[in-house]
Amino acid sequence: MWLNFDFEAANVLFLESPAGVGFSYSNRSSDYDTSGDRKTATDNYIFLVNWLERFPEYKKRDFYIAGESYAGHYVPQLAHTILHNNKIANKTIINLKGILIGNAVINDETDSLGMTDYLASHAIISDHAAHDIKTFCNFSSDDNPIQCQTARDEYHRDISFIDIYNIYAPLCNNPNLTTFPKKSSNVIDPCSGVYTHAYLNRANVQEALHANVTKLKYDRESCSDVISSWGDSPSTIIPLLHEFLNNGLRVWIFSGDTDGRVPVTSTKYSIKRMNLSTKSAWYPWFFNGEVGGYAEVYSGGLTFATVREAGHEVPSYQPGRALSLIMHFLKGTPLPTTQAQP
Repeated sequence: MWLNFDFEAANVLFLESPAGVGFSYSNRSSDYDTSGDRKTATDNYIFLVNWLERFPEYKKRDFYIAGESYAGHYVPQLAHTILHNNKIANKTIINLKGILIGNAVINDETDSLGMTDYLASHAIISDHAAHDIKTFCNFSSDDNPIQCQTARDEYHRDISFIDIYNIYAPLCNNPNLTTFPKKSSNVIDPCSGVYTHAYLNRANVQEALHANVTKLKYDRESCSDVISSWGDSPSTIIPLLHEFLNNGLRVWIFSGDTDGRVPVTSTKYSIKRMNLSTKSAWYPWFFNGEVGGYAEVYSGGLTFATVREAGHEVPSYQPGRALSLIMHFLKGTPLPTTQAQP
């Protein structure tokens, strides 16, 4: 069964930040030495205010912020900055209505514990390694005994043979940059990142994007060689999530269930720390007649949803299910509870 959507769901503004990531840059090299969460939120807010001045027709539109992974910090901190400045000005500068974060870094301690439990429960690391990590490692500090390091060495050895961002995905073992691109498919090409990297390094592409001609490096573990240090990163953003719920913002958190880097267990543990009562108990939600994932709704308006068979970047692996989730988020409607619903 195929279900049709109105694909004009929203106007999307992609923001490349912090300065130094990708093609973004600063005219002052000293800015890269002061990079951090707080500065990123401030810079992003200034950009948005100026962008809305340049395009005032969007000022009264409902505004939502979405992101994945470390955007679990970026998105809430930008949302907090928007709320703060709206209150200081006693008017709506940016008409923020809600946030959406996926496979998100939320709370350091539960993120680490959840990753360990996920990998052990999915037979990637041994029960012995998981036991020693939870026994000897301090998830809220870097001060750990030798037993912790030994367990982590075993842990890193075992995950080195798979794609931790999707534990069931094939690896890119033979990229071919001399052939024409493959036709679009709902199944992600494991070498897509390599092809994208090569494409963005073409001079004519950089010229078309009005970017400085440069040489991007490909490394999933680092966002930029320009940014050598990170000044501040709070251990938790849970207080900000409470702030948004108390201010009537829509807060949705989603999790691709095959991601091992910020897995579903981490997100569940972090939400549990929020001590929210349950409004709608755990239930399957549907897309195209199949289970798209599972969801639970909490007091205050927080929705947590998993996306079945999706890795760290959910839309890359399950574009249809991701679109369905985003559409319902924007409309403020619950995820479908029957097979007949889109």
